[in-house]
Amino acid sequence: MISRRLLCAVAVLAPVAARAQSSDPKFVAWLAGVRTEALRAGVDHGTIDSALMPAEEIPRVMELARNQPEFKMSFDEYLQLVVSPERVARGRVLLKENRALVARFATPAGVPDSTVVALWGIESNYGTRLGDFEVVPALATLAYNNFRAKFFREQLIAALRILSQGHVGLHAMKGSWAGAMGQCQFIPTSFLAYAADGDGDGRMDIWGNKTDVFASIVNYLARVGWRPGLEWGGEVPAGTPAGKGERIVRPAGANGPAYRTTENFRAILRWNQSDFFGLAVGLLSDRIAA
Repeated sequence: MISRRLLCAVAVLAPVAARAQSSDPKFVAWLAGVRTEALRAGVDHGTIDSALMPAEEIPRVMELARNQPEFKMSFDEYLQLVVSPERVARGRVLLKENRALVARFATPAGVPDSTVVALWGIESNYGTRLGDFEVVPALATLAYNNFRAKFFREQLIAALRILSQGHVGLHAMKGSWAGAMGQCQFIPTSFLAYAADGDGDGRMDIWGNKTDVFASIVNYLARVGWRPGLEWGGEVPAGTPAGKGERIVRPAGANGPAYRTTENFRAILRWNQSDFFGLAVGLLSDRIAA
């Protein structure tokens, strides 16, 4: 783990203005409650001070939270966007370049190399889109403004624990407006449950270390029930029945394609509870491997 002494030194060297408390007394009072909860969760004083003292609400986070577009995309439109020919081609190149590294973790777990790369591609476009929001103030903004307050407060405490453990620096902990982080877009509680230290350096760096990214993706799937040797599923003719433990998915309705899915499809859904997402991962994986 990174030395707490080093992190505290960074906090001391930060500009005084950057460490000043928020000017909103209600927000400051709310953060005091977070501080108490974080201390109970085992977060050290230095991390709490460096993370919470400069924290300010981010208005853009609430704009995005309150104005999420209502997606009415068809399955075909979704596939064209998420499983584009460009993403397939790029996935094949990156699988070839990283096959030995991916296989180090995927092969013992019985996870196809192409499935690891597919999740990497869909979540962060192969590590190129991680999100631009600093996670701690983004999560504080959501919880303070009572937007799924219990959930996002839990994520905030988890984020502080991650910082306290030394896996990433405060300003390097970037993610989406909702706190999905790094190249595999784990929320903080998922990070604590499933992130892996692939290279043994004591840190689980899903932001800048591909070894940790691939190890974490495989660890997640293995922990949620991936079965080695079992395919995720595939397209079948209309009217094909589901076997034991299988489910027929018709993402475009009765007149669209049908997919017979297995327990491994359910494992993918543990990552994101959307049939569109699960099918996209499976199809992208198959096309990368083809």
